[in-house]
Amino acid sequence: MKPIGTFGASAYQIQALQLFRGADSLRIAPLLKDCPIVLVEQGEVVADPQRARLYIVLRGALSVAADTRTGIADGTISKVLPGESVGEQAVLDDETNQASITALEQSELLVIESELAWQLIDAANGVARNLLRMLSFRIRAANAQLRRRQKLGEFYRQLSMVDGLTGLYNRAWLNDFLPQLVASAQATGQPLSLIMLDIDHFKKFNDSHGHLQGDQALRIAAQVLTGALRPTDFAVRYGGEEMMVVLPDTNLQVAETVAGRLCQRMRDAVVFDDMRLPLPHITSSFGVAALRAAQDESAFIAAADAALYRAKESGRDRVEVAK
Repeated sequence: MKPIGTFGASAYQIQALQLFRGADSLRIAPLLKDCPIVLVEQGEVVADPQRARLYIVLRGALSVAADTRTGIADGTISKVLPGESVGEQAVLDDETNQASITALEQSELLVIESELAWQLIDAANGVARNLLRMLSFRIRAANAQLRRRQKLGEFYRQLSMVDGLTGLYNRAWLNDFLPQLVASAQATGQPLSLIMLDIDHFKKFNDSHGHLQGDQALRIAAQVLTGALRPTDFAVRYGGEEMMVVLPDTNLQVAETVAGRLCQRMRDAVVFDDMRLPLPHITSSFGVAALRAAQDESAFIAAADAALYRAKESGRDRVEVAK
């Protein structure tokens, strides 16, 4: 930073600066008269790491990164334009400015030392009012940014729980939410049912038509599930060609009916239109279980899986219920 004069000898006007707008200029002018104006070149880092200072942009622009110390202070403003200031939090805390401040272009800055900033606050009530307004704005901006980050984090968390191929929930989702659904059902006494299904002869389908058509078969199966379920139900890709449907508030009899309907819809689904090719359709085997008293999620899944195994052993393309 290169000193190029003082504020009193410059043509800049006090009322053009946000911090002093509406404040008593007659009280402020004598205090600002000898304040230095410095020239900073594009890309030059601003701020003395040893002192708390207030910087007001007279010409040019500054880039301000986050204040890692508080997460709220000056860093919430990414760009500081003429008339705006940076460093208020450092002055109020009487600590060095932790934000990273860089000149976006050649700029002229008014430098106000911490002691003088307090004198200005004492000299004119308008300065304190403007300072509070600016800090309030920055806190609101920081809170809004935090909310956006939280929403974005939740979006990515939800995204990580969805299977990329089928659009169904994945095992990560199941590991997180099935225990909660089981605990809730056990606590309230509401029924909870589970359907496990496996696409029949899927290896043979892949070998006959290739993995791309195999992927298409998985997508078609997923569409069958999502198209036939209630908004309160959950469809999960458990692994490979094995999928799962979680049915809250559903007893075993209703779940068996749902599985039968899914079995028929799977049988009717067409993976590709060329009927001259073998295996244009897919079928699936289904195992159904209802949550029993004191049963945990592992035993619950095991019961549905055992029923699925019996369906496959009995000839596939059918529904079996847990015993």
